[in-house]
Amino acid sequence: MKYYPGFRGFDLFDDFFDHDFDLVPSRCMKTDITEKDGNYHLDIEVPGIKKENIQLELKNGYLKITANRNTSNEEKDDNGKIIRQERMTGSYSRSFYVGDQIQQEDIKASFDNGELHVTISTKEHKEIENNTTIPIE
Repeated sequence: MKYYPGFRGFDLFDDFFDHDFDLVPSRCMKTDITEKDGNYHLDIEVPGIKKENIQLELKNGYLKITANRNTSNEEKDDNGKIIRQERMTGSYSRSFYVGDQIQQEDIKASFDNGELHVTISTKEHKEIENNTTIPIE
């Protein structure tokens, strides 16, 4: 695949420097959704992103997952002169409609080795409360 200057944020030198393209939007945050024992399980790939740079928010029946990445690659020659320095910044998000009856305490999240695991309980609810952010264990 050839990348052309300005096409989808890549430049002419991307092939030359052999980048890690994990943050290309079509490859980022791929999600597998399964249902088991009355719970939905979301397994979301977030390669190269740290746990502290991931945020989950439940609002108006939507679970929004946002991931941010800021990296800097610096290569120096034997004399300490910089021969290449690059910075990559990206923010990606996905939203899933989970329903108005789902509350914050019904959602559990954990992070392991570049994969975010979210479990959503689908039990019956008595009353809808204000929804807030969800911590990642």
